[in-house]
Amino acid sequence: MNYSEKLSAIRQQMKADGVAAYIIPSADPHISEYLPNHYKCIAFATGFTGSVSTVVITQDFAGLWADSRYFEQAEAQLKGSGFELVKLKAQGAAEYVQWLAEVLPQQAKIAFDEKMVSVLLGEILQQQLSYKDITFLNKDYLNQIWANRPELPNEPAFLIDEKFTGQSTLNKLAAVRAAMQQHKVSHHLISSLDDMAWLFNLRGQDVSYNPVVLSFALITEKQAFLYINANKLSNEDKASLTQSGVEILAYETVAKDLQFLPEGSSILIDPKRNCFALYKLIPNSVKKVLDTNPSTNLKAIKNEVEIENTRNAMIKDGVAITQFLKWIKDNLGKIEITELSAAAKLRSFRATQPGFVGESFTTIAGYKAHGALPHYSSTPESDVAIKADGIFLVDSGGQYHYGTTDITRILPMGNNTEEEKIDYTLVLKAMIEGCKTRFPKGTCGYQIDAITRRPMWDYALNYGHGTGHGVGFYLNVHEGPQVFNASATPVAIELGMITSIEPGIYRSGKHGIRIENLVLTVKDQSNQFNEFYAFESLTLAPIDTTLVKKELLEQAHINWLNQYHATVYEKVAPFLNEEEKLFLKEMTKAL
Repeated sequence: MNYSEKLSAIRQQMKADGVAAYIIPSADPHISEYLPNHYKCIAFATGFTGSVSTVVITQDFAGLWADSRYFEQAEAQLKGSGFELVKLKAQGAAEYVQWLAEVLPQQAKIAFDEKMVSVLLGEILQQQLSYKDITFLNKDYLNQIWANRPELPNEPAFLIDEKFTGQSTLNKLAAVRAAMQQHKVSHHLISSLDDMAWLFNLRGQDVSYNPVVLSFALITEKQAFLYINANKLSNEDKASLTQSGVEILAYETVAKDLQFLPEGSSILIDPKRNCFALYKLIPNSVKKVLDTNPSTNLKAIKNEVEIENTRNAMIKDGVAITQFLKWIKDNLGKIEITELSAAAKLRSFRATQPGFVGESFTTIAGYKAHGALPHYSSTPESDVAIKADGIFLVDSGGQYHYGTTDITRILPMGNNTEEEKIDYTLVLKAMIEGCKTRFPKGTCGYQIDAITRRPMWDYALNYGHGTGHGVGFYLNVHEGPQVFNASATPVAIELGMITSIEPGIYRSGKHGIRIENLVLTVKDQSNQFNEFYAFESLTLAPIDTTLVKKELLEQAHINWLNQYHATVYEKVAPFLNEEEKLFLKEMTKAL
């Protein structure tokens, strides 16, 4: 079946049910960003492989709503599919709901699979469309036409040692229960896989790049139920969980247990991280308290053990990056290097580091115009050779047993234009501006976002994605609750948080430039005005300076870069051979 045939088959089912519109979100029952193959519904239906989008199908229109990170990718992948790209004005907004309100007649019927829709989205749909008396049908129109649909993953799972996590499951459960008492609830449902991984010190391979396991949890004042395919765990790990007061139950039985919660009890549910289907099973006699999972805030603040382990991961990652940069320089023009072969080589350098588990996301290796696609992923069809000309953007990351990394570096290949040099310098200036910021306690991410963008705004330049995202500890490379973007998210940047700073400039058809470091929030100073925080740059890898136009930088930016490079050399050089040390010495010399 091609994509237009799939679209036709979906519409036939809709017609039979009297459904005017069918919604396909990018999600699973855990409202994940990265999905098991079984739930890659949008890729199956449309051919679009980006990680964030929503599809809406009516009898006369089929649209894919995506933000600016995916515009060029979506237009290319949707060609001939029968689906059209609808450009979102704001990242993360459910703008298609307003569109449905405008185009659907009174008393129309909308279908979606309630397992794929968050509680928040389900309620938004009901509230914003209620004035039209819209009705909703819980339906999956893909399963019937999805031949050989991948089964749910059945990979082994495992517990990680306290020497890595710095905190036992018993202690973490106590912290969650303390938060439950503050919310005055007797029960707490957790569906989000990164929260599950943190709470139970549990890791696995059910989702590409994120070391998580399909599971749910129901926590009470005295009990903790882990819903998981028990065959994934060793007998030793099961015994360890039992010792921590955790009862292991079958994955699918969470639905039944929610239906039989005691009358008069209360339950805490994160409306963004639980699916509508499970939410609707909870009896009306149970009081529902909607708020962020306590574990989301707890795991965002890394403890000293996690921080030290992460620093170690950054050194090892810096070794791999340095070796990769040297390999490119040594081999360009001697052997064929393409986007895909470069990404594979970078992975091989990481793989030689102790404790390497895998990549933390698909490497974005974009040469020249491909770099202008912020979430570009090279394929055999799009792969191009890297020449001694232009700019090569590499955004990559590693998962280690002792930390997660995410780094973007620009490799100037030669014959660089004045525009490329100016753009590069301004992106570097913006990245440094964010990294060197001192800020009062209570500052939120949108304030850091604006500070970082200011050097680019001075030149009437901007970028369509956020400036930064939280990063997990040997967990998801995208982690909340903090985010550095323009949305007024009321989450303070707290001590112990690890966040990316990654400004960029993208010129369609020409080049893309993004430079990214991960930073740790640390104490700076206290005075009569407030307690002030700063950022420690965790990422340890050289930043190319050959394109830098010094006259566009202030002395404070030059001082920061020179100090950063001195630290990179000091930390990374002991793990390199003599040739590699000389290369790094040259890369990190003072500007």
